[in-house]
Parts: sequence; structure tokens; C-alpha cells
Amino acid sequence: MNQVNLIGRLTRDPELVETKGGTAICNLRVAVDRRSREDGALFVDVKAFEGQARACADHLSKGRQVAVTGRLELDEWEAKDGSGKRSRLYLIGERVEFLARSARNGDQSEQEPPPHQPVGAAGDAGEEDIAF
Repeated sequence: MNQVNLIGRLTRDPELVETKGGTAICNLRVAVDRRSREDGALFVDVKAFEGQARACADHLSKGRQVAVTGRLELDEWEAKDGSGKRSRLYLIGERVEFLARSARNGDQSEQEPPPHQPVGAAGDAGEEDIAF
């Protein structure tokens, strides 16, 4: 089983990129507290795709608390300078829930989904696909 659940705060604003094929990808970095404050935080790179990516880019900012459910992925490549293989472990955010706002982002936008409301989870229909 490859499933990860974590809660943390964004260390920077989300970065939305689009592939040549048109796939939206949002890169997030989440600081997760460890059991002991002396150990500091654990920093986790998260990638969200398509509707989830666009929702994250539109509604999240540095300092915002999120809950992420996803799976681990590993990228491996050869270093450009020929010094050997490199690798990077990251989380594919299949579901990103927007939690508490940071103190510096106190004003709430009308477009903002309410806290604890999952938005655009992987596999969800787009807004225009939902029949009311």
C-alpha cells in the first residue's frame, strides 16, 4: 500500500505550471511538524494535477494549512555533470483539503471554499460537469 496522509503549512506560494500537452501541475512545499519541536519540521514536496492543481493555485498561499492525501513517487536521473545518479521523493497530492488560514491571510475572499472543504480531488468531475 502506498498512501500518505499529512497536515502542514505551505512554505511558499503554490507554483502552477502547464505541460506542453496542457496538463496543469501545481507544485507545493509543505512543512510538517515532527513529534518534538527540537527536531524541527519535515519539508515535503507535493504535486497536484489538473482541477486539484488549479484550485490549489487559485486559493492557497504561503502559510496556509492543508491536509494532503496521496501517494509517494520517486524521480531518478543521471546528474548532468556525470557524477552519478540522483533521486527525489515527493508526494502526488490526490486530495488537498484547505484548512486553517494563516494569521497574515486573515481576510476571506468570497471565492474561497470554506475550511475543511476538499476541492477538485483527483477523479472529481469539473464544475461544468455537475448536474444541479
